[in-house]
Amino acid sequence: MKVSSRSGIVSLLAAGTALGILLVSIFAHLALSQPAGLWNRLAGYLTGRSTSIDISSPSVVEKIRKLSRLETVVYSIDKVVEGQRESLLFPNFLAGDKLLLIAHGEVIAGIDLDQLKPGDVSVSGDTVRVRLPAPQLLSTRLDNQHTRVYSRTTGLLVAADPDLESEVRKAAEQQIAQAAITDGILDRARENAKTSVTALLYGLGFHAVEVS
Repeated sequence: MKVSSRSGIVSLLAAGTALGILLVSIFAHLALSQPAGLWNRLAGYLTGRSTSIDISSPSVVEKIRKLSRLETVVYSIDKVVEGQRESLLFPNFLAGDKLLLIAHGEVIAGIDLDQLKPGDVSVSGDTVRVRLPAPQLLSTRLDNQHTRVYSRTTGLLVAADPDLESEVRKAAEQQIAQAAITDGILDRARENAKTSVTALLYGLGFHAVEVS
């Protein structure tokens, strides 16, 4: 009887070991042959683990703010700008100073997401609504390599004013910025920002996203 009992125990241990090896082989096969999402869910069921995502309003605000200054539109334009000095007493051919500048500029527009406030984000379950700050021009600059003085004319009695070109360049930047606004750069910046933030929010796990 003792020999028989020992044989039974050995048989049970052998059967248990074989079953364990079989289960490990099956799980390994699933891990290699099935999509990662399916395997993760199966592993979660077996181990009792669960996945949670922090989608509270403060967390969402912080994640959006990490995008910082979201540059969404780059606008390039050429402008011909004229500047001149005139005398009240003498005609231009004697005391005038005239400069013609061909300016090539670049305007970048977008949204400063650091201005996003907690009240601009509303979270309800897997639904989120975000109100973005107003779009703005983030920078306007002249490309010095492609900006040049086309002509300069001074009167017979005066020398060229060294400050005139700087003033004309400043005016050119202002005109380029205004041209970009007139052409709708801010509207395009808002739409592009909405697309970027929407993609971010879907990536965070929300199923319904509304960005305005």
